[in-house]
Amino acid sequence: MEAPFTGLATESLPLARCEVKKKGAKVCVIGGGGTGAALAYDLAQRGLEVILLEKGELTSGTTGRHHGQLHCGARYSWNDKNIARECYEESVTLARIAGACVEYNGGFFVALNDEEAALQPKFIENCAEAGIPSHRMRLEDFARLEPAVSGAVKAAVMVPDGSFDAFRLPMMFFAAAAELGARILPWREVVGLEISSGRMKAVIARNLSRADHREERIEADYVVSAAGAWAGQIARLAGISIPISPAPGTMLAVKGRLVNHVISRLRPPGDGDILVPQRGLSIIGSTQSLAENPEAIAPSASDIEFLRGAGAEILPGFASTPTYAAWAAARPLAGKDSPADGDVEGRSLSRDFSVIDHEAEHGIAGFASVIGGKATVLRAMAEKAADRVCASLSIQAECRTSLYTLPSWREYFREAR
Repeated sequence: MEAPFTGLATESLPLARCEVKKKGAKVCVIGGGGTGAALAYDLAQRGLEVILLEKGELTSGTTGRHHGQLHCGARYSWNDKNIARECYEESVTLARIAGACVEYNGGFFVALNDEEAALQPKFIENCAEAGIPSHRMRLEDFARLEPAVSGAVKAAVMVPDGSFDAFRLPMMFFAAAAELGARILPWREVVGLEISSGRMKAVIARNLSRADHREERIEADYVVSAAGAWAGQIARLAGISIPISPAPGTMLAVKGRLVNHVISRLRPPGDGDILVPQRGLSIIGSTQSLAENPEAIAPSASDIEFLRGAGAEILPGFASTPTYAAWAAARPLAGKDSPADGDVEGRSLSRDFSVIDHEAEHGIAGFASVIGGKATVLRAMAEKAADRVCASLSIQAECRTSLYTLPSWREYFREAR
């Protein structure tokens, strides 16, 4: 039996080299991860002059360190139907515009005990309320599709999950932005924000690609911080505090493609409950904790041991499979929490995103921060942020990023930038 979401047909869209009408306004985007990439493309497509600054290599922060799941939103249907619905809509959009790096092969939520099996009707109901298609699978059909998964499976529900390359997807957005004239500048560490008469005027960045680390001043009509878990640090340069909690998580990859679909535990979100196939690897993730600083986060031995055991619950052969790599990254969760609140892992914090207008919130015009969100909704995050920029600058330009196929990530490297 073929899985019902395998090989989803996508329509043919024109390439992203669309004609744009220049608007005469300059926007500086801080952050070279997925959100910054999508925002640079969106703004350039609307005709704004864009310059993007990243303190390291592109995608070297959280973006390049997640497991690459294309979330259909089913995972979040337990607690927030709106987030779940948005994830599904955006996963379909990404499969359409970035199909070259998306494997839209479907996923299974599996119950490994009676307690999880009892949740199946509620889970299917949750998905329906969020507009996410789900399909109750017969166990014999599931076993034929995923023979390596534990024989203890008591229930299986298929949903339209998938996977994507965590590096290539944002690089496709970067390639599209660059083709429309955006300047993408890695190795620029933002060290200052110049504010005059209550308005953002310029960004001061240290050029780390030079031996002398010379500082550069970039004037802009508007500045958007898309720095993810580092957004709080950028905001502090303007003397303000924003509600963001870096939430480190560890992932473990073993050699071999042990499954062909995303396999998740049929229960509310927790640690070590998602197994993602990525080309020739199988990735189990993740753990979660809270941290004050997103820098220099490394996987702990206890996290790796826990994940190996969690993977073995799903796949009996997982624990004996050679390790390929283990890594950690800090999620940029919107909101503040602490162990004093009784949530030492930050699981109660929303996976939603928001765009903070610092003029309305803090009296600094021409400045906004994008916080929260997930890689699956990077395009939607960029759309909302670009809408905020255009409204502030009195520019009439609609988002069109869902209407064009993105160029290959290879296009970004075809000429020196």
